[in-house]
Amino acid sequence: MQREVVDFQKIIVLTGPTAVGKTALALEWAVAFGGEILNADSRQIYREMDIGTAKPTPAERAQVPHHLLDVVAPDQTLTLAQYQVAAQAAISEIGGRGRVPILCGGTGMYITALLEGWQMPEVPPDPALRATLEALPREELFGRLQALDPQTAASIDRDNPRRLVRALEVRLITGESFVALRRKAPPPLEPLCFVLDMPRSELYARADARVESMLARGWVVEVAHLLDRYPAHLPAMSALGYPQIAAHLRGDLPLEDALAEIRRATRSFIRRQSTWIRGHGGKDFVWLIPEQDAKPQIAAFLG
Repeated sequence: MQREVVDFQKIIVLTGPTAVGKTALALEWAVAFGGEILNADSRQIYREMDIGTAKPTPAERAQVPHHLLDVVAPDQTLTLAQYQVAAQAAISEIGGRGRVPILCGGTGMYITALLEGWQMPEVPPDPALRATLEALPREELFGRLQALDPQTAASIDRDNPRRLVRALEVRLITGESFVALRRKAPPPLEPLCFVLDMPRSELYARADARVESMLARGWVVEVAHLLDRYPAHLPAMSALGYPQIAAHLRGDLPLEDALAEIRRATRSFIRRQSTWIRGHGGKDFVWLIPEQDAKPQIAAFLG
């Protein structure tokens, strides 16, 4: 019996903790290899949230095509399954034009789900249960998930209320672990995966400097405009730094205190990102430092 021949699309993957320099490096690679960049950041999918999510600037986006940015409004949702479908379609379209897809971002769940072909549990939502869970603080949601489904809690983005609610919903309805119910059907992709990293002290300094840069570019005004149009409790508004600036705008936090909290939250986020990467395939990635030139390896991979 003749086996079906499947053509695998080559794809470059670049991940790493926030503020490490992924955007600039992906852009360099895209220019060098005729690439197009696909967003793998769960906050950059939102329109109107440009400064605080460190979205590529208009000038950067003008250099090479970018995909999966500004997909939904802050009061809309994009499920992980929808992201996978959109990313797979973009990869096929980019490859079909003879260009190189470069997946870049720090949301490990997006990258892993896409490369491994996660199939989400087919459990219909329970509106009453979901409403009850959505009324709980994020910390309580995560605590409940830790108690009921520690396997999922160890791998989930604990700062994403929507994912916490869905994982708890599946656990409470089925009695099964959300992760255990997940199946895998890897798509026909051949990835070359890189992690960009640097010593933690240097990364923290870069992250602190980026917070100051965002502030100078008008981050407070951006959040004020969002709050004029959208409720503060939306999952999108839980993005790193937005709750603290919202608290400042309500008069609950002096700006310097808000910035101090953002710096602390950013360092905690960096630690969690690094833990995720090392625990979910990071051992199979090529680890880079910013000064390292990976272009020869990419050129050999692309043939």
